[in-house]
Amino acid sequence: MKKVLFLLFTLLVLTTQSQAQNLLRYVNPLVGTDSDFSLSTGNTYPAIALPWGMNFWTPQTAPNGDGWQYAYDANKIRGFKQTHQPSPWINDYGAFSLLPMTGKNPEVRHLKRGSWYSHKTETAQAHYYQVYLADYDCWTEITPTERAAQMRFRWGQEGPKSVLLDAFDMGSMVKIIPAERKIIGYAKNNHGGVPDNFRNYFVAIFDQDFDLTNTFSDTIVLKDLSAEGKHVGALVHFKSGVRTVNVKLASSFISHEQAELNLQREIGADAFEVTKEKARLAWEKILGRVQVQGGAETDKMNFYTALYRVMLFPRKFFEFDAKGQMVHYSPYNGQVLPGYMFTDNGFWDTFRAVFPLFSVLFPELDGQIMQGLVNTYKESGWLPEWASPGHRDCMIGSNSASLVTEAWLKGIRGFDIETLYEAMVKNSQSVGPVASVGRLGAEQYNRLGYVPYNVGINENTARTLEYAYADYCIWQLGQKLGKPEAPTFAKRAQNWRNVFDKSSNFMRGRNADGSWQSPFRPDKWGDAFTEGSSWHYTWSVFHDPAGLAGAMGGKPQMAAKLDSIFSSAPTFDYSYYGFPIHEITEMLIMGMGQYAHGNQPIQHAVYLYNWVGQPWKAQMRARDIMKKLYQPTPDGLCGDEDNGQTSAWLVFSGMGFYPVCPATGEYALGSPLFQKITLKLENGKTFTIDAAGNSDQNIYIQSAKLNQQPFSKNFLSHQQIMQGGTLQLMMGAKPNTTRGVGVKDAPYSMSAQ
Repeated sequence: MKKVLFLLFTLLVLTTQSQAQNLLRYVNPLVGTDSDFSLSTGNTYPAIALPWGMNFWTPQTAPNGDGWQYAYDANKIRGFKQTHQPSPWINDYGAFSLLPMTGKNPEVRHLKRGSWYSHKTETAQAHYYQVYLADYDCWTEITPTERAAQMRFRWGQEGPKSVLLDAFDMGSMVKIIPAERKIIGYAKNNHGGVPDNFRNYFVAIFDQDFDLTNTFSDTIVLKDLSAEGKHVGALVHFKSGVRTVNVKLASSFISHEQAELNLQREIGADAFEVTKEKARLAWEKILGRVQVQGGAETDKMNFYTALYRVMLFPRKFFEFDAKGQMVHYSPYNGQVLPGYMFTDNGFWDTFRAVFPLFSVLFPELDGQIMQGLVNTYKESGWLPEWASPGHRDCMIGSNSASLVTEAWLKGIRGFDIETLYEAMVKNSQSVGPVASVGRLGAEQYNRLGYVPYNVGINENTARTLEYAYADYCIWQLGQKLGKPEAPTFAKRAQNWRNVFDKSSNFMRGRNADGSWQSPFRPDKWGDAFTEGSSWHYTWSVFHDPAGLAGAMGGKPQMAAKLDSIFSSAPTFDYSYYGFPIHEITEMLIMGMGQYAHGNQPIQHAVYLYNWVGQPWKAQMRARDIMKKLYQPTPDGLCGDEDNGQTSAWLVFSGMGFYPVCPATGEYALGSPLFQKITLKLENGKTFTIDAAGNSDQNIYIQSAKLNQQPFSKNFLSHQQIMQGGTLQLMMGAKPNTTRGVGVKDAPYSMSAQ
């Protein structure tokens, strides 16, 4: 009775501590899960997790090892999986799963053991998951902590019951300890980027005695209490009278002892409902950093679901030892070392809006991530560009420079900037251990001013454009730190001009002798570009839109070129890939001409109207994209969600502004989704966007005031936001073509200073 009273008291205290409104009701983890290889509507899975948690949990509908581990249109669940997967294209690592079953001889084969389920009995929330497994007459529930979780299995029928733990393939181990109602083990199943000693060590502690136990190796059931090999697992059976089994689980990348320490520290004696309530409060607190009023319920669902997605990656890859000291297993050198480590992020995607959002809402976290980059550099000799959990050979660019420069210039501290500057300069000089690290083509780029089309380096023009922006970042940071080599990077920041073809007003591949690549099709995907065409990459001059306008012949010409993105037919050339990749299909079906919001390179383009004296078009296009391409449904996204980037676009745009060039500390204005948005900043101040009269029809800014003063500019500075205050927007149904058209109303451009 005392335990029951204590539980009720604890739940009452936790509930009354919550001051935020119930924002979790707007989060739908199933958005984007109706995806496959040929067409992405998000490429997501329902991540049951805490913000930036070390481990996520998800129902698994796919066979082991399938990157599309949960598909909304599947009809069977094969297990409940601890996952670290950042993308189906990168796949998972250190995964294992549990599955409640019935019968004397339960099926261990993952292709055979799945149970029918229905979305009608499925509850998916950020902090809690529940579903009914029809074949086993069992309700399963999951609730997480950062490094642990609780599961609850409730059977409706008498008879033999068991729980299967599958440690997956590529090397695994399990050991059953009946006297302690415990299973320990490890799982590898990584897809690259780790040392030989990589393990995810796990512990599962049950609240019921084991009646019988088995292990299995691949498909062969064994009577041993332990097994180790390519693919092993465990089966624990319970007496027929048992109806409910609770399991407490945790894992560690360091050791079994550390996994048990994580379990004790994060769950301990807590009951399932206590862990669930703690998880709910954690999400409510952090979602509450942004409060919105007005707007449709679907807008709120889109907005807060997007905010949830932004707060999943990068994941914390550090733990706390017995002395309470922060430590991490290094996926770069295999040692256990002190300090921060984060992983599972592709900076090619997330430099654009995810990290800028962190700088506004979560600057302390941003500083921690930067110190994690310091540790990555010290442990591997390179900055990461795509880590999962170590360096992966995926995507292009040198976009870590944007993250570091943005953080430092925005006043974020708590990390070793000198080491990171050294790493950025090193990145600019050569290629790293894989082609995505450092700069592939650095020698040619630094000598010629571009990466040539005809020297065997693919996606060369895209690399040139991204390196030029990275050089802008190094120049800005170098100036701030007083580095003598900074002017060299200022010159290189203009290298985008070397791949701009004035005869077509497109970016274009250029040969080593200076001639243009020919024949040229601006709608050819890949080849000189990355997951897009020249239609998309022509706008990748984040730091100098005014310079780009000048190269195109002037502001009217650039405005007309922006218009043509949407008015041109969605033609394409897929010969580089050999088939229409899913990004091409996603562009085709959206009915927006050559605009391909489902992938990252062009997502900032609509905001460029602010640089050419036509800000009302940015307002119109941004609102149109928000309304058409985001829905709170399983097929509700228009392409890869990509570690929160496509979601971060919506969060920023829903607030009414967007970081076209993160390193400048400016945000171009658009059209907010809501009548009022309040940002609760870490420094204790609030910044409010008050959009009077805002509606689905009233999408245009008629006039603006910042802190009661007339405001004609088409951008906000980071400093203005962090100082707190109010941006008042008067919205209307017709564009105001006289507001924000002055030269000084445009945001920063390098060549205009």
